[in-house]
Amino acid sequence: MIAFAALTGPLPKVGVIAVALLAAVVLLTPARRVRAPAMLGALVLAPVLLLSEIWRSPQLGAVHRHPLEAVVAAIVLVGVVVLAAAGLVRRPALVAPLAVVALPFRVPIQSGGTTANLLVPLYFVVAAGALAFIWRDLRAQSAPRPDAVDPPAAGAPPPGESTEPAAPTTPAAAWRVRLGQANLAAWAQRMLALYVVLYGIQAAYSPDFEKALQNMVFFYVPFALLYRLLRELDWSWRLLRRCLQVTVGLALLFSVVGFYEYATRTILLNPKLIAENNLHTYFTVNSFFFDPNLFGRYLALVMTLLAVVLIYDWSRREQSVVTGGLVILWACLVLTLSRSSMGALLVGMAILAALRWKPSRALVVAVVVVAAGAIAVAASPRTFGLNQGINGAASGRGGLVSGGLSLFAQRPVWGHGSGSFSTEYRAQHRHTASALSDSHTIPLTIAAEQGLIGEIVYILFLVAAIGALVRGARGDPVRSAIAAAFVALTFHTLLYADFLEDPTTWVLLAVGLAVAAAPVSVPAHVADAAVSRRRSAAMARS
Repeated sequence: MIAFAALTGPLPKVGVIAVALLAAVVLLTPARRVRAPAMLGALVLAPVLLLSEIWRSPQLGAVHRHPLEAVVAAIVLVGVVVLAAAGLVRRPALVAPLAVVALPFRVPIQSGGTTANLLVPLYFVVAAGALAFIWRDLRAQSAPRPDAVDPPAAGAPPPGESTEPAAPTTPAAAWRVRLGQANLAAWAQRMLALYVVLYGIQAAYSPDFEKALQNMVFFYVPFALLYRLLRELDWSWRLLRRCLQVTVGLALLFSVVGFYEYATRTILLNPKLIAENNLHTYFTVNSFFFDPNLFGRYLALVMTLLAVVLIYDWSRREQSVVTGGLVILWACLVLTLSRSSMGALLVGMAILAALRWKPSRALVVAVVVVAAGAIAVAASPRTFGLNQGINGAASGRGGLVSGGLSLFAQRPVWGHGSGSFSTEYRAQHRHTASALSDSHTIPLTIAAEQGLIGEIVYILFLVAAIGALVRGARGDPVRSAIAAAFVALTFHTLLYADFLEDPTTWVLLAVGLAVAAAPVSVPAHVADAAVSRRRSAAMARS
């Protein structure tokens, strides 16, 4: 009780900064002797900070009334996590499909007077995987071999090779050398770690420190651990295929639930969505997701990953099966009525086409699609809600954008503090603020909360991350699919919420950078299919 009483003062702010620094160390350092203690510290400190914030909340009333039972339950939970970690020590690659299974499932939990939909199954996987990872690192340190060294940092040359580039002989070669020296993957990790640290520091002066703390312990810290777990795996074609199969299977299952909701006009989750559907002539499905836009985002990303099978030389049977799956997912995506998700799907397809064929062709197709959409909107503006004005068609988000810009103008350098957008917007728009108070535009949220300091780091991270994923991906179906999905997700966050608060961002980045560092060979049957198709085309032309 004394410890928790101490944590109700200024110490939680110090704790948030400390746990952000630990997460940054986990993201950056390749040295086992530093990485393992940092991961363990983050794993312990994050729940302590959370408990200090919700210790007096009503949901812990049972803990106060029955402390002995609560201690026993905590011991049992830790024991289950340790048992799961023991299994992952023997089979570390299992953490990938387990994380993919847990990725979309959220559990509503009250914290700080509000209800948050938390990724409880994913937290369990991360905790078990982190313990297994720490054990392997500590065991490697306790029994070093004479020739054992810590793995080189991302982008470092193999032992014995010089780090000095060869002298360029032409201006073009000089530019290639300069580009080669810029390790985009390393810079993406640095900017990601810097953003997490800045978020922790800027939480200290936020008017909504509780929201900043929750974002740190619920999202940034566990997702940083998840990133490290996936980044260190040896990704093979078999492991990637297994993860994709699990993802597609879940998406099809969610789609079946969505069709059931539409057919029966019932919503399984989210009472707010039930009320909205009762007020409108249309009906929106959300399956097991609390938000139709998050469900639509999930479907759009899965469709982007699947579409790579159609534009590369897979077998006819595989392409037929994938086509059927895409039809089902597309039909359910339409029922979500998520315009941002449909736009993200189009962006993902455009990136795939640009990486598969000439970018100019993809650009022409994109222009045609945009023009067709503009014609459809102009022909029937009422269908798209434009008769209500831009703000009405955007469900009130136009006012949030203008309000966010005014918040940024007030403190353009350091912002109002992490997690403060909703609090500041409501305080300054008491008479016009509605139930919708999040900006739903990630760059604007960062600008208002963290100012130019956070915005610049965010932009640099995006440039480095997208550059690392896209560079060299042409002709590689695996890298193309991951890069396209990441760009599609980034586009979706421009129109909606949750970027680094979505574990999918961290998963795509971790897997994409790991595959970029160690490319996965395409199976022989794909290459054989490509050869046979080229021969058939040549024979047809002759």
